[in-house]
Amino acid sequence: MHQLRGRDRRPARRAAPASASAGRAASPVELAGARVVLVGYFSAKEKRFGALMDAAAAALTARGARVEGRIVQRRGVSHGGVAKMTWPFSSRTLLGSGKVREVAAACEAADADAAVFVASLTEHQQCVLTELLGCRAVSLSEALAAG
Repeated sequence: MHQLRGRDRRPARRAAPASASAGRAASPVELAGARVVLVGYFSAKEKRFGALMDAAAAALTARGARVEGRIVQRRGVSHGGVAKMTWPFSSRTLLGSGKVREVAAACEAADADAAVFVASLTEHQQCVLTELLGCRAVSLSEALAAG
């Protein structure tokens, strides 16, 4: 029987055997001709988030990608969010659940090949987001390094 996780009461996933995950290497990100949705996650203290998104879009376009959409989540903008600015990011998805649904809808509408996150993503976040979004989730630094 599965053990229930503390907060959400969903059954925990069983870990894949070490040999299964060790043999899997992530394929490089191919940007030439790819349709991407650009996703930014910024603190409210970051006032230049628009310029950062523009620079990221320009870098992706220079490598042959077509930026089909942009989505930004800012942390600490609302009254209650200011108190949460020092909390760590979501270890599972980086974004809130509503924003993940918004990104998934944008990826589906654009028939995106990838969702490129301006922030760095862990391997776990990449796997979870890839599953939730229906397209590959990668960080901008990884996408630019591969292109």
